[in-house]
Amino acid sequence: MLKKAALVLLVLVIAFLGFAATRPDEFRVQRTARIDAPPDKIYASLDDFHRWPAWSPWEKLDPDMRRTLRGPTRGEGAVYEWEGNSEVGKGRMEIMEASAPGRVTIKLDFLEPFEAHNTAQFTLKPSGRSTDVTWSMYGPSPFVSKVMGVIFNMDRMIGKDFEQGLANLKAVAES
Repeated sequence: MLKKAALVLLVLVIAFLGFAATRPDEFRVQRTARIDAPPDKIYASLDDFHRWPAWSPWEKLDPDMRRTLRGPTRGEGAVYEWEGNSEVGKGRMEIMEASAPGRVTIKLDFLEPFEAHNTAQFTLKPSGRSTDVTWSMYGPSPFVSKVMGVIFNMDRMIGKDFEQGLANLKAVAES
C-alpha cells in the first residue's frame, strides 16, 4: 500500500513538473490608465527617479527603505538602487531608454528576496486632452518561475501594484 501511494505521489509530481515545463518561456504584466494630463507632465515623473516616491506603490511599503541614486538626475543612465524590508527586498533599476515624452525603458534587477532580471517600460500615448499610460514588465521565465507560476498568478500579484502605481501617478499628474 505504501509503495502504491509513493508511486502515485511520484507520478503526480512528475505530471506537475511536466505541466510547468509547458508554460511560456517569457512573462508579461501590463496595465493601462488614462490620465487627464499632457504626456510631458507625466513623463517628468517617470524619467526622474527623484520623483518616484510621490507615486511608486512600493515606496510606502517600507518607510525605512534605503535608496541610492546614481548617474544623471534623469533619463538614460539614471540609476535607482534600493534595499528594504521583505516586502520591497533589494534591487536596482537603470533607465536604458528615455524618449521624451513617449517612452521610458528600465532595466530592472531584483536581487532579494529572489533574483530576477526584467524590463519595465512606460509608454505614453496622447488621447485628446488626456494620455494613455501603459506600464509593462516583461522578462524570461526560467523553470523555477514556471513552477511558481502554476501556483501563483504573477499577473494578479504584480498587476495590483501597477494599478495602484498608475492611480498614484494619475493623482500626481492631475494635481
